[in-house]
Amino acid sequence: MPPGLRTAAGYAWRLVLLGVAAYLLAGVLTRLELPVIAVFLALVITSVLRPLVDLLARVLPRPVAVLLAFVCGIAVVAGVLTLVGTTVADEWSSLGAETRGGLGRIDHWLSGAPFHLRPGTVTDLRAKIGEFVTAHRSALLSTALSGASRVIELLTGLALAVFCSVFFLHSGDRMWCWAEHRLPAGARPTWDRAGRAAWRTFAGYTRGVLIVASTNAVLVGIALAVLRVPLVLPLVVLEFFASLVPLIGSPIALAVAALVALAARGPVVALLVLALIVVIGQIEGHLLHPLVLSWSVRIHPVAVALSVTGGAVLAGVLGAVVAVPVVSVAWAVITELRDHGPPERPGPQSRGRARSRRDSGRP
Repeated sequence: MPPGLRTAAGYAWRLVLLGVAAYLLAGVLTRLELPVIAVFLALVITSVLRPLVDLLARVLPRPVAVLLAFVCGIAVVAGVLTLVGTTVADEWSSLGAETRGGLGRIDHWLSGAPFHLRPGTVTDLRAKIGEFVTAHRSALLSTALSGASRVIELLTGLALAVFCSVFFLHSGDRMWCWAEHRLPAGARPTWDRAGRAAWRTFAGYTRGVLIVASTNAVLVGIALAVLRVPLVLPLVVLEFFASLVPLIGSPIALAVAALVALAARGPVVALLVLALIVVIGQIEGHLLHPLVLSWSVRIHPVAVALSVTGGAVLAGVLGAVVAVPVVSVAWAVITELRDHGPPERPGPQSRGRARSRRDSGRP
């Protein structure tokens, strides 16, 4: 057998085994979706609150620092949600009138050049949507009820994530040391380096992507306020959460903002909002990501795009969210182990030299 064919066959069966193992692991994780999501959220919460907890722990007992950090985080989230709800309630009545006027303007615009559609197209479409909802009310109600059970499951996962993150923040280092000591003594240094590299990359990515999402949301909020688009605050919050999915999240949120602008302010303002997609995409891709994430995540934008697409195909929105941090952590671990290699095991001669240096007092 030629040596090249023998080498290719060796790589092939090993890759097949790795593919089978990855498939089985994905099946197990799918079965354990709720605890896996809870642990992932717990790691995200830990990476965000860990700097604040470490800062407070310098002057307070660590349990008190953890409690105070959680209180601050819950207060911020509750304040944002309250502002969003108040804004929607205040603008809802005026938004309805603006939407009806905007639909009329859209009808007039579509009936002219270059579309030349029949007048009343949008109004007829709105009536057909109402007829569809009336005809399929029972099916939509059952879908809503199944969605309600899904919401309860997500709330359960969120409670589990908060519970786990409390212990990660309070005694995460001790938990890691305990897990390390369950391993063979020779494997501990390698696992320690891999684990610390993984955590550095994950925490850096999480904090960096939150900075990028916040910057995108601020820029979008300023632009929408200048264009006098209604529901600015809810759209800003939508932009923030959508930007957590790299490359594709921000354009989707801005497309929703463009629809609101089209209904309330007309096609010209909607086109300006669509232009924001290009501007924000350029700022995010060429300024924010290289500036904020280059020190923690070193993967090519093509790899980011492929990771997001593959995660979305395999697990929907959740897969798109977790794909980039998973790939980043895996690449950081591979790089750490490749660059440093396995730790040297001291042989009899090196142990003798080390003993003689200790006896002589030399370093």
